[in-house]
Amino acid sequence: MSFGRPPNIESSPGKAPLRGSFPLDHDGECKAFMKDYVKCLKENKNNNGLCRQFSEAYLQCRMDNGLMDKDDMGNLGFADMHKDKQENQPHSTTKEAA
Repeated sequence: MSFGRPPNIESSPGKAPLRGSFPLDHDGECKAFMKDYVKCLKENKNNNGLCRQFSEAYLQCRMDNGLMDKDDMGNLGFADMHKDKQENQPHSTTKEAA
């Protein structure tokens, strides 16, 4: 090893992020949702917990317009906002006979 040169370390290629990358909203399809979220943040001193319904709406818009992969909102951190809906849905524990 020479002084001033980095050591010869073989590196493996980097991994893609878990959620992957997604395209920017060049056409502004979800701009109104983003503006609502930013407005809410300003009104609530950047307390994003009070603006979660706006961030959820923004992500839903992105999914609806093909700007990100569709996913369950529970997987995106909104499971607690849908708890009432989930509790009211019937759960089937038995398989129906074919």
